[in-house]
Amino acid sequence: MASLQDPGSSVSFTDFPEDVQLCVLSFLTPPEMAAFACTSKRFVSLCINDGKLWFAMCDRRWGSKTHIKRWGKGNISYKLLYKTLSQWENLIGFSRRSGAGETAGISSPPLIFFEWGPSFLTASRVSPSRNGTYNVIKAPFLWMSLSPEGQTVNFLDPDGRSEISRDFAISEGFDCAESDLVPVNVSFMGKTHFVVEEDLSFAYKNGVRRSSSSANLRGDEEDVIEAEMGSPGSLPDRFMSEIYQYFANRTSPVGDRTSRSQRRREKERQARRKWEPQHFVKIVNCSPTPSRPLQGLWKGIYDDMNLGIYLVAYDDIDGISCRKVWNSRENFASYGPVFWTSNITFVESPFSSEEENLFASRLHLRPLPEADWIESPASAENNVVSRILYVNSSYDLVIPHMAGTTANPQLVEGRIWQYRDGTFGFGFLRDNFIIDLKHVSENGCLLDAVESSCD
Repeated sequence: MASLQDPGSSVSFTDFPEDVQLCVLSFLTPPEMAAFACTSKRFVSLCINDGKLWFAMCDRRWGSKTHIKRWGKGNISYKLLYKTLSQWENLIGFSRRSGAGETAGISSPPLIFFEWGPSFLTASRVSPSRNGTYNVIKAPFLWMSLSPEGQTVNFLDPDGRSEISRDFAISEGFDCAESDLVPVNVSFMGKTHFVVEEDLSFAYKNGVRRSSSSANLRGDEEDVIEAEMGSPGSLPDRFMSEIYQYFANRTSPVGDRTSRSQRRREKERQARRKWEPQHFVKIVNCSPTPSRPLQGLWKGIYDDMNLGIYLVAYDDIDGISCRKVWNSRENFASYGPVFWTSNITFVESPFSSEEENLFASRLHLRPLPEADWIESPASAENNVVSRILYVNSSYDLVIPHMAGTTANPQLVEGRIWQYRDGTFGFGFLRDNFIIDLKHVSENGCLLDAVESSCD
């Protein structure tokens, strides 16, 4: 190779050691790598090398977050792993439930939190505590991984009480009926919307009979399931039956009997379900930024002294809205905004005497074990106000016809007091208290999280 000190010399990519080549190529995306492989026949073998290049790509992107070699017990291709994790990575963070929350008598969590595990993704239910503190309850909800055969394996804990080892549950296999875990499918509808539905075919995947996700099946129940599912790799017989039924109903009197039998089997199948399909939407902007300091998920003690979780979002017309995602006293929060403003211009310090008095005359709502919450916070060092934002408690002032009459400013006008530590509190002129909002998570970790059994 020519000397690098020679201005006239040129260095080819092939002159670099293989480990350097792998490091450089690991920064490419799969389409970019495919284009690179077309430049030379010598690069084709390097680009399709699963154990070297595709491992390097997985390790560079996710190696600091999970154990790449432990996925699928190390028996799956890293190309498949890269494709899977590229899609699942979008789940990391918070997601909220969309639509109804009751499924077969089981409450679907309004808020879940995805994070990396050693060889799987795990989602936990996140709910406010009921003990008058800033603690949030973290309970098991969903695990997602890959089997040694390269198939997606997802398990859901409908009650959030399973004590089974997560590593064992995901990587080793177990009896779902005995552990009360439910095999599910996670279907993506774009990058931020996904559906969780029970996988009734789990017992027949890979051509191996495994325990059912829905119940302990015996005798004729097993025969019904086998008749419905058919053999692996083929269309389930119930679909073929539906096709036959369509034509039989038009040409034969026995079609009605076939239809009744099919409906009966379908009702039996639905009765065995533990989990109805539930939709979830990722909360894309769940952390503050320099340009959007109030954005994200927050928690605060409300006027009933229960902990609430709030979502503050910036809209496309330079407005800010805050809605309560969950209250420890309620199953789910109402849709109406807690506060809203169309003007995000802050009033900077120094403040007028009226604003100083407005803040000083109000009391902070705080957890009772932490401090005497009826004490004025004006002297608290961690609550020094850096700037103020004017807000409303409803849309009435902006869209008067929704209220029918002109709203009284004393009833809807409020303030946001942003503190020097980045957190903030809000209150309204009609009240004499301030609700302080704290971070729910920081750097990808839940703050003040306790296990469900501790609450």
